[in-house]
Amino acid sequence: MRGLLGAVSFLTRVPVGGGERRPEELAGFVPWFPVVGAGVGLAVAAIYAASRMLLPPLPAATLAVVAGIGLTGAFHEDGLGDTADAFAGHHDRDSTVRILKDPRLGTFGVLAVAASLLLRVGAVAALAPGAALAALPAAHALSRATAVATMAALPAAAETGLGASYALALSRRRALAGAAAGLAIALVLLGVPALGAAAVAAVAAALLGRLAVRRIGGVTGDVLGAVQQLAEMLALLAAVAAAGTGRWESPVSSLLALVSGSR
Repeated sequence: MRGLLGAVSFLTRVPVGGGERRPEELAGFVPWFPVVGAGVGLAVAAIYAASRMLLPPLPAATLAVVAGIGLTGAFHEDGLGDTADAFAGHHDRDSTVRILKDPRLGTFGVLAVAASLLLRVGAVAALAPGAALAALPAAHALSRATAVATMAALPAAAETGLGASYALALSRRRALAGAAAGLAIALVLLGVPALGAAAVAAVAAALLGRLAVRRIGGVTGDVLGAVQQLAEMLALLAAVAAAGTGRWESPVSSLLALVSGSR
């Protein structure tokens, strides 16, 4: 329970206590990241489903995604923006690291965050409320599992910084537990399409991770945030594609239909 509460405190704005943590403590929270992600996704899905009672799909999806960003404090979006600014141009290592540490967003960062918002809102709006109740928790869990796997598979770029501190303290056993938890949640909620979503997310993470290793020697907290954002977008798009081709029917929507039919 301590690890779960620590992960909630680290990844969201939910006031469950906490404060400054040692790297070893942060590493102990990592296996719970996908579980917390699933909770964030469930909250976003609930807001979307409730909003659809009054609003059309697009504004309802926008409200839900923005609420999710507020819940996490734009934690991962910040990493995506900084990573886009740092890696989009042809910078040397020192310049890339300097840009990553700069809290201001440049053109590439703004475009990356805007693209993330547009794709996620569009994907959610394309889903029925019942399908979103399965797809959103699955995407949030799987995206954090992808970041955990990346953290374990690639070296940290430096021995300083928040991302490096818990990445260096993270054991393979804890990383495997976190990645497996995220994949298991996605499989339960999405079924077979979760494997396709996991595959494309893994490819995107590997490409970005390889770029980070080549440019700055490894991954940082910002790079891991960008990995999460890419994986979330791809998982949502995979769910939309599967629903559009008739290859996936949300188990949640099926259960709702069964309950409605029994009344």
